[in-house]
Amino acid sequence: MSKPKLRLGLTMWSHNDWQHSFYGKGTKPAERLERYASVFNTVEGNTTFYATPSTKTVNSWNQATSDDFRFTFKLPKAITHERMLNQCQDELMAFLQVMAPLHHKIGMWTIQLPSKFSPADLPALQAFCAKFPSDMKLGVEVRHLGFFNKSDEERAFNQWLIEEHIDRIIMDSRPVFAAKPDTAAVIDAHEKKPKVPVHAISTAAHPMIRFIGHPDMDANLAFFKPWETKLAHWIAEGKQPYLMIHTPDNVEAPELAVKLYNQLKASQLGNLELAEIPTFPSLRDDHQISMF
Repeated sequence: MSKPKLRLGLTMWSHNDWQHSFYGKGTKPAERLERYASVFNTVEGNTTFYATPSTKTVNSWNQATSDDFRFTFKLPKAITHERMLNQCQDELMAFLQVMAPLHHKIGMWTIQLPSKFSPADLPALQAFCAKFPSDMKLGVEVRHLGFFNKSDEERAFNQWLIEEHIDRIIMDSRPVFAAKPDTAAVIDAHEKKPKVPVHAISTAAHPMIRFIGHPDMDANLAFFKPWETKLAHWIAEGKQPYLMIHTPDNVEAPELAVKLYNQLKASQLGNLELAEIPTFPSLRDDHQISMF
């Protein structure tokens, strides 16, 4: 199977509201990941941020996905937010040991840092990343505005990422913050999602865009338009970007992902020749699984 030019995914693979629109009637919760992975070829692993899964669960995730699928699991918040990357060697090793059956399917380990983690804490991040073997790909998401002010501190941060081949994860929350806070989902997103500048920089081989969409599906097209050129440029350079799609409540996230991907595909920028997205399992006559 040829290497995908772009990896497209969502923030989760299990959502009760996708039962009829995406998975198909009769799909059991244990079957959701397999159905999800028949359409999308990556996913954000938010679940590991909140709790380390059991070995049995990790093995089931492995069995539900092909060797071409890629997880981008977040490191536990106990390490990134509570310990702030300090004195957490034992916790990190224990987590990686549990996740070992999936190491060959990890697109990158995501280090999502809290807004209080400032440029002054960069030495802690550098020391922490040095603990990982060189074959483990890392992505870092920062939220402190000191990493976005185009200062010497930000330049030093970006240069270190480039030298260490670590991806800087890009948050594009413009669409959701452009929405009026007139629903519970949007209000919740405005309270919890980071409102940081969009610095579209690629520091390694797998730039990741986290696109947090507007609840009006069509309103997202204009926000996504600049990404068409950027993604085409990265792909032309031989990079494999990750495009992760969110919506305030994620009910229509699968549909938005397909809409934006097809817009990118239709743009013909750089003659991308992107693969077709398989039909949602709910719409397949035979409900057979077919991968990217």
